[in-house]
Amino acid sequence: MNFSADTFLQKSLQNRKDQNALRKLSNKDHLIDFCSNDYLGFAHSEKLKNNSIKEFASLPFQKNGSTGSRLLTGNLAYAEQLEKRIATFHNAESGLIYNSGYDANLGLFSALGKKGDTIIYDELIHASVRDGMKLSTASAFMFRHNDLKHLEERLKIATGIIYVAIETVYSMDGDNSPLKEVILICKKYKANLIVDEAHATGITRNKGRGRVQELKLEKEIFARVHTFGKALGCHGAIVLGSDMLRNYLINFSRSFIYTTALPVKSLVTINQAYLLLESSSPDIKKLNSLIEQFRRRISKNATITLIESNSPIQCIVVSGNREVKRISKFLEKSNFDVRPILSPTVPKGKERLRICIHSSNTKEELDELINSLLKIFKRNVQ
Repeated sequence: MNFSADTFLQKSLQNRKDQNALRKLSNKDHLIDFCSNDYLGFAHSEKLKNNSIKEFASLPFQKNGSTGSRLLTGNLAYAEQLEKRIATFHNAESGLIYNSGYDANLGLFSALGKKGDTIIYDELIHASVRDGMKLSTASAFMFRHNDLKHLEERLKIATGIIYVAIETVYSMDGDNSPLKEVILICKKYKANLIVDEAHATGITRNKGRGRVQELKLEKEIFARVHTFGKALGCHGAIVLGSDMLRNYLINFSRSFIYTTALPVKSLVTINQAYLLLESSSPDIKKLNSLIEQFRRRISKNATITLIESNSPIQCIVVSGNREVKRISKFLEKSNFDVRPILSPTVPKGKERLRICIHSSNTKEELDELINSLLKIFKRNVQ
């Protein structure tokens, strides 16, 4: 029996409703932000905005759009110079800018993985990496989150060219990968390590260069992905690696080849965000102080399950979609924007409040949020 497309859509949406997992768009800009990835407040920065406007006005080319893909009419000397500047900042040989972090991972993994090759990935890797692997013809195997023994078991049975995919800071837990140990295992099995630095960019104490550089491991990584839509407060991403990798992606990465390039306005904002990052050490210091303040107070409460993390992403596990949504609504009434992360985005039973801390938050705002959380969980116990 044939069903119409509308019937399929209706049944799918109803199934999500029945699971209390239906997603909806919302705008809560009036609330105190403990939700966004704007860790350094760059998205709200008047300085970044004004500097970008000033630089854009000074350029001889001021088109609103790029007019085509980089391989057609969308390339600019400015874009190539910017790639070189960012690569230098991150101590890499070369870099290629993509329209988003999603496009970068999609284009990187789909272009690299060929039949007979193997991609091994942490079970908490971002959806963009998973989608890129699906578009490749390589075999893909998951290893348990940060489980070095399981990673090695997977590597023992890998074939062809081997790639290992991890994040330095995981987006839904906020915890770090054991990067040095992963590198040692990859070396042992001649695997190429690909590291997503999306949530580490801008927040590390080395002027936000990321965890790879913080640990001085740049030369050990096959490819790094840095995104601009989080701590840098703008949009886009870059894949860092060798000159050969850059040339390969220009020729084989479909999400780069077949899309209209970022307009020069976006490139200018990226450039100015990196310049602002150079003087961001006080903001990063304040951010880390706020993170420590949050963990110190929350971890004293035995009724709260706080996931281990020293990043701006602090997660409190609240089992069940209905319950985590209820607590999020309570916080909203107290003027805080804290979003619930529901299954199936995270495993059932591991639903959580994902609290993002920013250098633009005040100590008083954070104290008020903590007090509200402690009140909620005290009431839940009673």
